Amino acid sequence: MIGMYNFECRIFLGMNSLFHQKALNRYFRSSTHLGGAFCTIFASLLPIVFGEGNIRLAGAASALALLLSHLQVLLIKKLYPRKRPYITLKQAKVLNNPLKDHSFPSGHTTAVFSVITPVIVFFPILALLLIPAGITVGLSRIYLGLHYPSDVLAGMVLGVSAGILSCMIM
Repeated sequence: MIGMYNFECRIFLGMNSLFHQKALNRYFRSSTHLGGAFCTIFASLLPIVFGEGNIRLAGAASALALLLSHLQVLLIKKLYPRKRPYITLKQAKVLNNPLKDHSFPSGHTTAVFSVITPVIVFFPILALLLIPAGITVGLSRIYLGLHYPSDVLAGMVLGVSAGILSCMIM
């Protein structure tokens, strides 16, 4: 386990060491919001309110997946209270006023993948756009010093699982 943690820390520090590159900083500080509450809730509700047919159904599945995944994240963060990397790794760089809650799993990554998965199920061609956007959110969480790579990977798995489950329910 120590070997895996050390490997993960090397990946984290490699990405996080680029923190002060102006273009990357601007890109990741902006893209991380795609996994935030406002964007994910808005992206789920917009097709429900204004869409019809499969568009509305994809929105409903996304909203359900977002709810299911959020509940899972809350529970897992309580059961496995992992400190954020900027707290445990002295050389980590982070923005002012960083998040103080637990690190595992990444809520932003979980949220974005829970919302995009049903859309991809209903409209597979959008995977070309949505999967890179989701991955970018996950990478931004590492870059910004807020999550370890395994936090992001767990978030992806939780989000995709919730998205698939919500499609099956719908």
